[in-house]
Amino acid sequence: MSEKLRVNFAGVTFENPVTTASGTFGSGMEYSDFVDLEKLGAVTTKGVANVPWPGNPTPRVAETHAGMLNAIGLQNPGVDTLISRDLPFLREKGARIIVNVCGHTKEEYVEVAERLADEQVDMLEINISCPNVKEGGIAFGQKPEMAEEITKAVKKVSTHPVIMKLSPNVTDIAEMARAVEAGGADGVSLINTLTGMKIDVARRTFLLANKTGGMSGPCVKPVAVRMVYQVANAVDIPVLGMGGIQNTEDALEFLMAGATMVAVGTANFFNPYATSEIIDGLEEYAKREGLGNISEIVGCVGKG
Repeated sequence: MSEKLRVNFAGVTFENPVTTASGTFGSGMEYSDFVDLEKLGAVTTKGVANVPWPGNPTPRVAETHAGMLNAIGLQNPGVDTLISRDLPFLREKGARIIVNVCGHTKEEYVEVAERLADEQVDMLEINISCPNVKEGGIAFGQKPEMAEEITKAVKKVSTHPVIMKLSPNVTDIAEMARAVEAGGADGVSLINTLTGMKIDVARRTFLLANKTGGMSGPCVKPVAVRMVYQVANAVDIPVLGMGGIQNTEDALEFLMAGATMVAVGTANFFNPYATSEIIDGLEEYAKREGLGNISEIVGCVGKG
């Protein structure tokens, strides 16, 4: 691969701007027969907590028009398993590593960041869509002051650059981005899933046991592109864009809106080659357009 796709995100150099969206790629093991993990810009792991989480009861996945709903509940085996099993596997495969971190309290986030301080990973992505149990279940990412506080706490102990993953379920996404920037975030990623619901009309009840779930896939892309554009023009830290990316053209939209990197999520479920195909497509685009580097188009649509 040429240097045309090489990007710098928060001081870290990646060979290309394509990573995986947390929760859609495991820790790479499930996809390593389909995708050369070393070819990816990075692998973003499934969210990891300080202890194993069992997740929500089933059913917890449902198809929607042009997308899906999930209420997995951030089921994960905990940071100990990540360190002993997943990180060695990813390093053996030559992958760059972004670890997604989840928690129910500020202390839980901090504990995971501390545990990872001596590990060879490239970045931490902090999922602030998690419910804050001390505040009655409201997500950390729905109040600017909470988002800033959790950012400061993680930054204080982390030895790695910290990306804050923003929830779209807010009134003003730019306000949330400015809050985490004020807290010291090195970058932001967005969007996380939109809250949705599906009714089983035959049974006259909720299709998901959790009643609501996170909506992802092509149906959310226009919202995601709009929010990435708003955030890229509101803060001075880099943006990792995601939400419904299926192909090269989708990825280009996010880059032109202002994202420095992109993450592929739901598309992995129906096309395990999607990430690799998008990387090849971006390389072809850069050559065809005579670009010295793909970063030349980042934010090219300008400010509104």
